[in-house]
Amino acid sequence: MRTGLPGKAARRIRSMRGRSLLFSGWCFSSVSADIKEAEEIAASEVSTENSPSPAAPRERSRAWAGKAPSRPGWRVVATATAASVAGLVALVAVGKAMEQVVLIPPLAASAALVYGAPGLPLSQPRSVIGGQLLSALTGFAVLWTAGGSAWAAAVAGGLALGVMQLARTPHSPAAATAVIVVATKPDALVFLPLLVLAAVVLVLIGNIAGRTGAGSRYPAYWW
Repeated sequence: MRTGLPGKAARRIRSMRGRSLLFSGWCFSSVSADIKEAEEIAASEVSTENSPSPAAPRERSRAWAGKAPSRPGWRVVATATAASVAGLVALVAVGKAMEQVVLIPPLAASAALVYGAPGLPLSQPRSVIGGQLLSALTGFAVLWTAGGSAWAAAVAGGLALGVMQLARTPHSPAAATAVIVVATKPDALVFLPLLVLAAVVLVLIGNIAGRTGAGSRYPAYWW
């Protein structure tokens, strides 16, 4: 009596086993390939995260630059610098000729506005001359009524701002002129004419520099 399977059935079973093994091997190799590909992608992403992006230096550069205005051209810078030096030296020359101190710190600040920002309302002749004169008058008014204390000087500087705004002659450096008047107690009959003369000199040199074509034309308006 034969106990084995018929030959045809045995061959079928062996064929099925072979296919099963083949399918298992294909599945294993496919899964292995997928795992390997995933590992490569993960490694690539880690490398990309660790390596700086080409745009990163540019972004950091913009952050350091801030929101300040762009740098003016070299011709504009050279003209403004030369005019500033010429204006302040001219004040010293006037002072030497008259044996008086003409160049005071607020006038250096005025020069920076006239030559460095000629388009601003604070830099126009009305504001430069009128603001300096009104602030000095404010300083003398405080000096004559409250004395020359530090408290009075502080009040004079604050009041000068209000006076300039009411007169439509805003010129921030002139507030310091009011403080200097109270602190130093100069002779009004000498100080006021010299101050106006100095402001006029700065404006005239600014007008010359404004005609060179470098930067904004100065003044934007006279009065």
